Amino acid sequence: MSRDHVQSAERPTDDGAAPPGDAEAPFLDLLARGATADAYEQPVLRARAEGRPAERIAALEHAKLLALRVRAELEGRRRREAELSALFETAHDLAGLRDVDAVLQAIVQRARSLLGTDVAYLSLNDPARGDTYMRVTEGSVAARFQQLRLGMGEGLGGLVAQTARPYVTDDYFRDERFRHTTTIDAGVRDEGLVAILGVPLMLGPHVIGVLFAADRRARVFEREQIALLGSFAALAAAAIDTANLLTETRSALADLEHANEIIKDRSGVIERASDVHDRLAELVLRGGGVHDVAAAVSEVLDGTVEFTEADAAPAEALEASRAEGHAVPHRDGWIAAVTAGGELLGALVLRGHPGLDPVDQRTLERAAMVTSLLLLARRSAAEAEQRVRGELLDDLLDARDRDPRLLRERAARLRADLDATHVVLAARLDTAAPDADQEADARRRLWSAASHLAATRQGLAAARDGGTVLLLPLAPGDTATDLARRTARHLGTAVHEPVTVGASAPVAHPAADPDAVVAGYEEGRRCLDALRLLGRAGDGAAAEDFGFLGLLLAGDRDIGGFVERTIGQVVAYDARRGTDLVRTLDAYFACGMSPARTKDALHVHVNTVAQRLERVGRLLGDDWQSPARALEIQLALRLHRLAGPAQS
Repeated sequence: MSRDHVQSAERPTDDGAAPPGDAEAPFLDLLARGATADAYEQPVLRARAEGRPAERIAALEHAKLLALRVRAELEGRRRREAELSALFETAHDLAGLRDVDAVLQAIVQRARSLLGTDVAYLSLNDPARGDTYMRVTEGSVAARFQQLRLGMGEGLGGLVAQTARPYVTDDYFRDERFRHTTTIDAGVRDEGLVAILGVPLMLGPHVIGVLFAADRRARVFEREQIALLGSFAALAAAAIDTANLLTETRSALADLEHANEIIKDRSGVIERASDVHDRLAELVLRGGGVHDVAAAVSEVLDGTVEFTEADAAPAEALEASRAEGHAVPHRDGWIAAVTAGGELLGALVLRGHPGLDPVDQRTLERAAMVTSLLLLARRSAAEAEQRVRGELLDDLLDARDRDPRLLRERAARLRADLDATHVVLAARLDTAAPDADQEADARRRLWSAASHLAATRQGLAAARDGGTVLLLPLAPGDTATDLARRTARHLGTAVHEPVTVGASAPVAHPAADPDAVVAGYEEGRRCLDALRLLGRAGDGAAAEDFGFLGLLLAGDRDIGGFVERTIGQVVAYDARRGTDLVRTLDAYFACGMSPARTKDALHVHVNTVAQRLERVGRLLGDDWQSPARALEIQLALRLHRLAGPAQS
């Protein structure tokens, strides 16, 4: 907008007053142009210089504040979008990991750019030397700083590593919370750093390094910036973990190559070993699965090789293979335990080949090793996806002001549709653990099983309140009750313990209405507590299963829904036919369910009462006079009467 246009927009009417809405015009133009914050003072200053009325200046001041607030909100959203874009780009780099140094360098560069710091750097622990060293730096100019090695527990990084928590200092040299050393202080002084933020790199419960962002001036890091750097640290740890898995895979392939060299003097064995080596190498490099490995080894060994879960393999032979670290004969075949770090993951079972020479036995053992690495890699990827699903569900439950569009985009990447109808389910174990460690392990197993179920059902799952919460889509023709019972059975089977599941009423469009998700979770928890109080541990149910008790469990007290489900057909019949079935039911229960007294109360013949009650039976079912149904019907009649117009 030109200066003349702005001035004409500010020109008062003939009576000295500005046109309605005229005060906002210059600021809308500034918003559209993406002007700096200082530019928003110009319309007010110009109005004062021109001697405009006080009312006009006050209106401009008010419009300025509103415009600045909108500008700040837009800036915040642009910044958050940039942060999410950087995180997704980094995750994409990690998915195609070839060079871990390149991925870590990109993480540090993006962290520095988004936080707007002078320097960003990453240090890793060196278990062999018992200290910490600089792995990647960005923005650093001091050679001594780039070559620093820190003893364990020294400096700000040592404090982060000891506590496994982020720490920030506004003034490094005046901060006494951590141990200063001459070497570290000299390096920091050479670099000229003042404000430093450090967050831990975690692999499971272990700190393997620290990611830093630092400025050469005093600065206060905001909570969102600390969380953002923590997200980059999680990706850096995943990159290092993936690189370690790739290294182990390459090591396994190297072992296969060594076995191939040993048998060069036997041409037939050479061909078989070479064949299995090539097949397994190709499978690993193109991302094959454990069953692909079994199929490849089957062809090479001229037998049938299958991967089985640990509980499906012969226990005695499996334990012998695990203890010896070699394949062992079993009946007409062989068994090779698939293990990783002492954990038993399954077994490769060779059938139809009772006699194996040492080279073929070694081939089967190496295939078991490659299988374990593939399983670990798949587990790592699954756990990363589970964490992302849990974070999205946490945002729905805790940060209800999230942009629905961003929620939908994040869900789409997980193959979830947050515009479909879902059910919120609260799940909890019902077996008391003897100690805290076993209880924590049981909760982790429940969360893992729930996350796997959510992934297969295009839903979400997160650990919460000592249990697990799931958000699962509701299939057409399905009910919340059916879904709760299936989920309880599935989770109970997966963790080998009873799991109780309470379900909410269906929630439409969760992305657009996070409050409904929160209310659904509370309803599911109340339903879960009711199941446990009623002695139905290990079962699943929704609030609608409890009849009128569901009114007490439901978060929104759906009285109309209860009345409709209980006597809705009778009310609708009266409305269509002009009959008095509802009034007859009221009188019948009021007269102690006596047709004779009911006919006196209604002043009709007893046959008329019988005919009406027969009609009620056809509408409500033959069991409508059973104690449980009669109680619900009487309550529904009372609520229907109270909800109707006042009687004169």
